[in-house]
Amino acid sequence: MARPLLISPSILAADFAVLGEEVRALDAGGADWIHIDVMDGHFVPNISFGVPVMQSIRSVTKKPFDVHLMISPVDPFLESFARAGADGITVHAEAGPHLDRSLQAIRSLGKRAGVSLNPSTPVSAIRHVLDRLDLVLVMTVNPGFGGQAFIPAMLEKITEVRELVRGRNIDIEVDGGITPETAGAVVRAGANVLVAGSNIFKSKDYAAAIKALRVGAESISA
Repeated sequence: MARPLLISPSILAADFAVLGEEVRALDAGGADWIHIDVMDGHFVPNISFGVPVMQSIRSVTKKPFDVHLMISPVDPFLESFARAGADGITVHAEAGPHLDRSLQAIRSLGKRAGVSLNPSTPVSAIRHVLDRLDLVLVMTVNPGFGGQAFIPAMLEKITEVRELVRGRNIDIEVDGGITPETAGAVVRAGANVLVAGSNIFKSKDYAAAIKALRVGAESISA
């Protein structure tokens, strides 16, 4: 049975001067989740924001917060992001010494647990933690910057993840260079959650941009 297609706009590309209004607009525009990209300037080149900013927008929407922690070490921050309103927390396979322990910690906090795979991270990194997972995030660009071009070689990786998790209650998410033109290919490869930042926020009509992603995904995956 096919998993539902979900659109998770990344607020990394939003106008931070009016962040609450941006999140409300995404909610009204049909976003399924709100993607929260947290960068530390260490694990990835840039710094984005932390718990206080996320907490400040938690009250403006009831949509799930899909929190992607691009930070290392990650374990000391799991509880604070959980308390600030995360619904799911995704960590990178390389972000701590014991991935299995990190995933157990996320679940013990009552949150959905995910692992992110960078373009050079092999799918085998998650083979022995599948029972701890609710989501696998395949990065289709190198993490750390918005607006990058989609890496076509990641389509094969998405399919490999799909085969590995087949039959399990695990979402496959993709992040990086997702547009109406690439959405169909990633869904056909096996993804069901699409993260998009620049593609949505460069539009004057967020609802139309989100709809275009759905149409692009369904046009090839149908």
